[in-house]
Formats: sequence, structure tokens, C-alpha cells
Amino acid sequence: MRILVYGINYAPELTGIGKYTAEMCAWFARQGHTVHVVTGMPYYPEWEVHKKYRGRLWHKEKMDGVTVYRCPLYIPGHITPMKRIIHEFSFLASIFPVWLKTLFQKKYDTVICVSPPFHLGFFPLLYSKIRRVNLITHIQDLQVDAAKNLVMIRNGHLLNMMFGAEKFILKRSTAVSTISTGMLKRIKAKNISHSKTILFPNWVDVNAIRPVLKEYSLRKEFGIDVEDKVILYSGNLGEKQGLEILIDTAKHFENRKDVHFVIVGSGGNKENLEKLVKNKGLKNIRFYPLVPNEQLPSLLAMADLHLVLQKKSASDLVMPSKLTGILASGGCPVVTTEKGTSLYEMIDKHSLGILVKPESAFDLQQSLEKALASDLSIYKKNARQFAINYLSKDSVMRKFELEIYSRLLRKEILSFTPSTKIASPINALSMEKN
Repeated sequence: MRILVYGINYAPELTGIGKYTAEMCAWFARQGHTVHVVTGMPYYPEWEVHKKYRGRLWHKEKMDGVTVYRCPLYIPGHITPMKRIIHEFSFLASIFPVWLKTLFQKKYDTVICVSPPFHLGFFPLLYSKIRRVNLITHIQDLQVDAAKNLVMIRNGHLLNMMFGAEKFILKRSTAVSTISTGMLKRIKAKNISHSKTILFPNWVDVNAIRPVLKEYSLRKEFGIDVEDKVILYSGNLGEKQGLEILIDTAKHFENRKDVHFVIVGSGGNKENLEKLVKNKGLKNIRFYPLVPNEQLPSLLAMADLHLVLQKKSASDLVMPSKLTGILASGGCPVVTTEKGTSLYEMIDKHSLGILVKPESAFDLQQSLEKALASDLSIYKKNARQFAINYLSKDSVMRKFELEIYSRLLRKEILSFTPSTKIASPINALSMEKN
């Protein structure tokens, strides 16, 4: 197949949507598919263009067998809702020359658009209609719902326009995929046909991310004794996580010299969190930057407990991407989520970790105290086995590849005429496009 992917985030970003988009594209390339990606300069989660790409404009590079078209975009130094909108629209404007060029190149079989930003889908949609190819809109984050529920945008007219634009794109996509059953339900509630939806969860390389003994973790590098207790939060330091609750929780443990809160990551809310820690005079919270992928198993191995925090209003709008690595490493996650959400049901059904009511510092404190005094081995064993059974990269990607093939085959059958000679479904999928 010839596959064209649009997404604002891509490697070498170490976390978030860009990580999964890049791994997806590299996997397709290893299967022999021709994969082209239209993306921006890497900036996430630091919200700063990576040093190697600073000052560069439109250019092409090759990464893991994938042809990557880089486009410049505006990166705000201080993130506000309005600046984020400008940031996303700057990318939309920037990709136009590349999009125009693709119209006159050899036709792609399938276009995949990764959302957010949701309005990025307009260009891929237009291409799919002009060239008559399939468009799969893959939703990593229900951006408009989150903007409303988290009160990131207060203008009702603007929100209605955004919901209308989102519905326009989803209705006209060949298929709509997303990463959790809860998000799938919300998409169907937007009057998107069940036959058009695909469950395409985030995955983990269970061979690369696996349990490591504490003695071989990063505790020594971080100056933490093997016998001490480590509560780790690793990932994006943004608004949706509600990390302020972590500061209050750490205050509760400040007299426990054997308990360390370690925050690894970056994001738009990091500066505010560091100020809160300083103002409260807390010595039991440490901030570190993200580590390279090859050190991730050692980072995860240092934790006795892993925090997976979300605000109540973000329930089933996003699925924490950090959770896959935690489970594969055999870690015990402490997850704040509402009962009835897909995240709650997954953790509860398979006994993967500890569930806590979101936005309740008291409940989080009590749960952590109890967990630190408990045997967590059953959770850790279940977590690793769940990752192997359900989150293996090859298994998830193979199913998604088959979904793409089935829709390509369906398209060929619908356009079949008596004069068209197709020896087999495989031939139908490999027919040369104009």
C-alpha cells in the first residue's frame, strides 16, 4: 500500500501522540508499505522546537524507512487557549504547499489523519474526495469535548462551530478509529455509524519495555536508596492531568523521609507546578526531564507506585498513553478516574492497579499510604500479563492493517464492473493506482 499520514506530532518526540504516530508509520514501512508523513517540527512536550530543527523551514527527511515532510509552525512560549489555536492554525496553513504537491503525485491508497488538532482533517478529507481514496481519521484525544468540559474555551458560538466542523469531517471519513472503548462510545454518540468505527488502542513494545530489578533502575543516578519508596509521575505536565493534587499529596508525606515523589516530563503546566512546590517549601518532590527511550525501562523500574492522574472532566475524553509502558514494565499504577469509564473498567476488571476518585487529595493520600504498606505483587504480575495479551505492538498493528485492507477491498468491490478483471482479493488490493 501507499499510505499518507497527517499529524502535527511525530518523532523524535519521546512521548504523547507523536511517539505513537511515528511507531505506527515505522511498523507499516517494515511491512513493505510506502509511507509518507506530513508533520511539524518536533516540539512536544517541552513546547520548544528541538535544537536540531530550529531555524529550518519546509524540508524532507527519512526516518525508519518513512519519508517525512516537515513544515514550520508557531510554537508559543507561554500556552493559552488562544495561542494554542494560533499554533494549530499555523500548522494548517503551513502544510498547504505540501498538500498541493501530493495532488499531482502518484495516488495514495489510504490517508490517515491523526487528531488533534481536529481541523487538520480538512486537507486530508479534500484530498480523499479529489483523488477518491479512503480516509481514516484517528482520534487520540477528543479535543473539542475536552475544550468544553475543561472550560478551556468559554465562547459557546465558537464551541458550536468546532463541534460542527468536527462532525463534518467524521461523517465524511471512510472510517474513524480511536484508542479506547469509552472514546468509541462518545464518537458513536456523535451519530457516527458503528460500521465506520475502529478500536485502535495505543500499544507497547513488550520486548523493549519489560520488568527490571530496582537495583538496575535509575535510583542510583537520582540519588535514591533502593529501600526507599518512590512515587513516580512520568509524562506530560499539562492541564488535563490536574497535577496540583500531587503537590497537596506530597505535603501530606513531607515527614516521611523514605518517600520520594519524582516527576519526569515537561509541558505547559510545569512552571506553575515548580512554583507551587517552592512556595510550599517541599523537599520530597523532584523534577527531571524526559529520559531517552533506551532508559525508559530503568526509569519505570525505580517506582514502587506509578501515578496516572486525570481531572474528572477529562474522563473518557483521553486515554493516558503512559499507562501502556507502566503495565509492560510490571508496575503498579494508581489511577484517578471515574467509575463507569473505560479506564476504570479496564483496571478494575483485570486487577491492574489501584483506583482513586479523581480530584480528591484526601482519597489519593489514603490510597498511597495503604499501597505503600501493601504487597503489590499481584497487580504487577497482572499488569505485565495484560500488556503481553492485549497491548503488544505487532498484535494491535496487525489488526489495524487488516481493517485498512478490508476497507480497500470493500472500495474495490463497490467500484467493480464486469470488464474489470480481478483474480483475487489480493490482486484487488495491489491494483496500480493512477
